[in-house]
Amino acid sequence: MTAHPRMSLNQATIRHADLAAALRVAQRAGIPAIGLWREPVAEVGLSKATAMLADSGLRFSSLCRGGFVTGHDRAAALEENRRAIEETAALADAGAAGSAPVLVLVAGGLPEGDRDLAGARNRVRDAVGVLADDAAAAGVALAIEPMHPMYAADRGVISTLAQALDLAEQFPSDRVGVVVDTFHVWWDPCLAEQVRRAGTTGRIVSYQVGDWVTPLPSDALLARGLPGAGHADLAAISGLVEEAGYRGDVEVEIFNEDLWQDDPERVAQRVVESFGHVVGATG
Repeated sequence: MTAHPRMSLNQATIRHADLAAALRVAQRAGIPAIGLWREPVAEVGLSKATAMLADSGLRFSSLCRGGFVTGHDRAAALEENRRAIEETAALADAGAAGSAPVLVLVAGGLPEGDRDLAGARNRVRDAVGVLADDAAAAGVALAIEPMHPMYAADRGVISTLAQALDLAEQFPSDRVGVVVDTFHVWWDPCLAEQVRRAGTTGRIVSYQVGDWVTPLPSDALLARGLPGAGHADLAAISGLVEEAGYRGDVEVEIFNEDLWQDDPERVAQRVVESFGHVVGATG
């Protein structure tokens, strides 16, 4: 099966592949775009990473991740995110035509011993308020990613698309938007309404797909499967996102130990096929 022209392979899906291998895997599978993670980029250095991406001919769909701004060391968190913004801008410039200068922001959880959830969410808002100006100067869009509520304590205090939009809409739409990640939002009874809201305000800057599989593994972070393998109605959600006006790349981002242990090229082919059958049919 030929890869869908809007499909992107998020590097997390083939986690154990380094940058060179990930680019090669996407190329060989005919996948036109890739979403990168900061750690593999840092392993080779930003300058080399941008050159490798340029040589690959792939589009760049996003960089994961910024955020984790709920701790009490505000200065260090802001500085780290400024570096991530610079990396995003450089990689987007190096990618093929149609690359998106999108930095995914995962808010962060509660600091150790802290039970002030509202306070943590306020710190996210304050940090985004500062970083929005840095993003604008670099031509980068900050993409707030709501995470499933089971991650609120340790990873993401922004739990619903509505919460992410409430935050994003305090800033210009060219600076701050949202990620719609099916794994995190598929369960939300208000999802259709909020996707339409996001479309009306032009806030969807990234769309990621991954299925919700059960039984949950001991590490719930790995409860993701290929499109069609779980319980999420990915075709319906993709239709909503399409109707909302999103026309960017669609990243397949799957944290799954079985996939990570498999051959990355075989995984890429499985991703192409499952995406085509479940997601690509929506347009």
